[in-house]
Amino acid sequence: MVERARDDAGRARNARPRDRLGRPLPPGSTGVARIPDDLDLPPQQTLTFAQQLLDDGLAFNAHEVLEAAWKNGPFAERMLWQALAQFAVGLTHIQRGNPKGARTLLDRAVSRLTAYQPEGGQAPYDIDLAGLVTHAEALLATLDAGGEPADADLRPRLRG
Repeated sequence: MVERARDDAGRARNARPRDRLGRPLPPGSTGVARIPDDLDLPPQQTLTFAQQLLDDGLAFNAHEVLEAAWKNGPFAERMLWQALAQFAVGLTHIQRGNPKGARTLLDRAVSRLTAYQPEGGQAPYDIDLAGLVTHAEALLATLDAGGEPADADLRPRLRG
């Protein structure tokens, strides 16, 4: 049996390097910098970091940053962060040429972004809920028509 790397809590960790799209590379290869498993940033820094990664075409890494916020953030905001992470995974699937996976994750993101009811009606941290839903729906329409979104379409603005 192959021994897997584990963290202090005993959870399996994949130490293999990854390419720009998050796909594992052979051991010893040079990949892109990994997002630390224990990343825990304040929300504004999370959004800034995720936006930089999206702008650089690193949707998979953006997803890892947003997933950390989803898992570490306040319970009341988990649906929001989960939706943002799923949006980034949907973008990753487009980058990888997987329209079926992209549709599934973008549909989930739209569902959660639409269902999220922030206190006071305003999304926290200046997150552009309506703009992100519109952007995801446009990507879905392009995919449903058999088209391939342009690279610029894979860099949504997280904040208004």
